[in-house]
Amino acid sequence: MNRCDWVTKEPLYIEYHDKEWGVPIYDDQKLFEMLCLEGAQAGLSWWTILQKRENYREAFDHFDAEKIVQYTEEKLQALKENPGIVRNKLKIQSVVTNAQVFLRIQKEFGSFSNYIWGFVDHQPIINEWKSIKEVPATTEISDEMSKKLKKEGFKFVGSTICYSYMQAVGMVNDHILECCCHPSHLK
Repeated sequence: MNRCDWVTKEPLYIEYHDKEWGVPIYDDQKLFEMLCLEGAQAGLSWWTILQKRENYREAFDHFDAEKIVQYTEEKLQALKENPGIVRNKLKIQSVVTNAQVFLRIQKEFGSFSNYIWGFVDHQPIINEWKSIKEVPATTEISDEMSKKLKKEGFKFVGSTICYSYMQAVGMVNDHILECCCHPSHLK
């Protein structure tokens, strides 16, 4: 079975690649979770964050933005001491900041999904790369998304993070053509 070159033999990585990466997500809470996890990845590997994902879910109340905006200094301090997550104070604080912005956008646009999917006209972009080397780290759309998210007040949303996010939530499908998960093999 052919998979994208970046997938290791680790079962967790294979499952993520086969069942999540590139699959469209429209659920607001899941979209928020992935935005936070992609931000946590900044400067690290996705593998590092993927291994800690369950710890993140537990530590951040399953990414319930309504609960996160209520975090006290004590809760933030406990997060900074939690060995199950990346203990970077700026990344931890960004989850609270992003929860506040996320809730504002939900009210303004009816849902975060409606807002974020607007960057791709509410349709996944299906690419046809022959090699992982062809897959870009950023695009004009991720540049635009990054600019707008920063303007809204989101943190840890550079263009590379935005493009990785778009791949993770299925706004972009970057499975290479030979990969068993490319849409051309799923028809």
